[in-house]
Amino acid sequence: MPTIAILTAGGTGKRMHGDIPKQFLTVKGKPIIIYTLEAFQQHPGINEIYVACLYGWESILEAYAKQFGITKLTRIVPGGDTGQRSIYSGLNAIREDHVHTGDIVVVIHDGNRPMLSQDIISDNIIKQKLHGSAVTAIPTTEVVFISENGMESDRFLNRDELWRTQTPHSYRFDELWEVHNRAAADGIFDMAASCALMQKYGYTTYFSKGSEKNIKITSKEDIEIFEALLATEKE
Repeated sequence: MPTIAILTAGGTGKRMHGDIPKQFLTVKGKPIIIYTLEAFQQHPGINEIYVACLYGWESILEAYAKQFGITKLTRIVPGGDTGQRSIYSGLNAIREDHVHTGDIVVVIHDGNRPMLSQDIISDNIIKQKLHGSAVTAIPTTEVVFISENGMESDRFLNRDELWRTQTPHSYRFDELWEVHNRAAADGIFDMAASCALMQKYGYTTYFSKGSEKNIKITSKEDIEIFEALLATEKE
């Protein structure tokens, strides 16, 4: 059963307030996207990698992949302005490249989530085989308030019932493809996460193991955390 990773790397990095998209920022001599690609390159359960890349950065990504020996990279496809559109672009490319898709498992991951461990990938793939799908998640440890104006609150949620999703998310190709086409027919294009879209169309979310280290880099503070985590790993 082929297992194919789709990395979403179509973001412009507006919150970084810089000219270089966050996934291409260099940390310790290596672009962030390469750290992410290396995690899937090294995992024996991943057969191929597709990347939905920000327009204009495709050739740069291809050059980096060659430089750092990412041999599982099969294809770079256009990224979309939402996560949903980027994932659909990757799915469409897989469908073009593979005659038979019924036995393909797709593992979706954020290109700017570079601290992905081999254990997290393994657990995600195992849980997908057990349940048909898997979403990396961790429990919520903080109190979560509800606020309409972002300034005050008189309500909070029970944190024991709250789980924070990360990536990867794994699904059977055919189910993911069907749901994305249903969403397009219904005029839904702005869902950021595949798990939210799948749940909207009746699929149950099954959790796999996550980690607080599995951070998504969206701000300059996240870069500092990433650097600190890298330093800890080398000790």
